[in-house]
Amino acid sequence: MPMIDVYAAADLFPAGTERQLGEELTFAILRAEGVATPGPFHLNNTAVYLHRMAPPTVQTAATAAARTVRVQVITPPAALTRQGQKQLVKEVTEIVAKISGDPAQAGRTWVLLTEAAEGGWGIAGTAYGREEFAALAAKARGAQ
Repeated sequence: MPMIDVYAAADLFPAGTERQLGEELTFAILRAEGVATPGPFHLNNTAVYLHRMAPPTVQTAATAAARTVRVQVITPPAALTRQGQKQLVKEVTEIVAKISGDPAQAGRTWVLLTEAAEGGWGIAGTAYGREEFAALAAKARGAQ
């Protein structure tokens, strides 16, 4: 299951938008992975971590209070096709700009796609690789 980390100045997203951000980013990654009908397995294990940082801790060479956003999406090996990567970066950027209330935010939003190493992804005490994830996904489909 993917993990999503959003790093932004604490005042970038309006108060009370955390849930909207979490839900929209979760569904964006699941769509990009080709999950047409997410079930409890997907929805309970795809996590979004919102890191609200003090504005002076987000720096660029141009300003001491940068409005950049960093979204890092970590997926199991081979979870995203090239088309899925493009779709996800586009959607994440749109979601961040929309929820921030600033359409220009799209030009200051970085999306980093990271694939876990084969076998370097674990939950419930098991390190998963492609083979284990395929079996887990098949089991989840059968439970729906």
